[in-house]
Amino acid sequence: MEWVETTGRTVEEAKEAALDKLGVDKGDAEFEIVEEAKSGLFGRLRQEARVRARVEPARPRPKAERKDRKRRGGGGEDERAGAKARSSDASDRETHKKAMAPAPAAAAPPRGPEEPVMAPAEREERLQSFLSGLVDAFGLEGRTEVDHVDDETLEGRVMGDGLGLLIGPRGQTLAAVQDLARSAVLRGGGRGIRLRVDVGGYQERRREALQRFTREVAEQVLSTGTAVSMEPMPPPDRKVVHDTVNTIDGVTTHSEGEEPKRRVLIVPEDAAT
Repeated sequence: MEWVETTGRTVEEAKEAALDKLGVDKGDAEFEIVEEAKSGLFGRLRQEARVRARVEPARPRPKAERKDRKRRGGGGEDERAGAKARSSDASDRETHKKAMAPAPAAAAPPRGPEEPVMAPAEREERLQSFLSGLVDAFGLEGRTEVDHVDDETLEGRVMGDGLGLLIGPRGQTLAAVQDLARSAVLRGGGRGIRLRVDVGGYQERRREALQRFTREVAEQVLSTGTAVSMEPMPPPDRKVVHDTVNTIDGVTTHSEGEEPKRRVLIVPEDAAT
């Protein structure tokens, strides 16, 4: 899972910029603070904060506890007596060592159980079952497809006609369906995995439309030299904007604001330096 490096006037601002690049929520990311922000004279910013971030990797399954080894059978009385004497001598030496040793530091609290890793096939089966049940619950007809787009992204698609109930105005119902699917499918073993749900090709059409609109806005910024602020968007949409602008020379992006009203600004590249 690749790391991204971002900067900001504060550590939190740098983290938000990293989330935009990754296209995930804060709970699904792992951060490293490279540099803290530093102030110069008269409160001016001398050095921006710098952080590294990546999608938090799935944790490995906890190791199975080892079985106790079988104790070997003892010998005769003399052997047991000798062993007992040797054990007593060792115990006395150990007691003496403990008495002379300094008091140990407080032990660290025990770590909680690690989250198990869910096999990709199990994730696909869960999402398939969830989407099929959803279509039946709404009384609709449609076929479902599920696959892993890459190691970090699981996508489910519902294809068919008359699926508007699952999309809703401006995709609001679909956004809620995706959140429900993430909770139902990835619980207990899905950290570090992005989950996407598309219905009737809506998400793909929206992604393509957002890319076209972003290119138009970027051309406007290039011709006028004036920055343009996009409307507030969720992290996945902001990632589409950032990725699209990154392919266009002369313009760049940064984000501002707090969720859920965080937005992307497209600015002339020379104005950002």
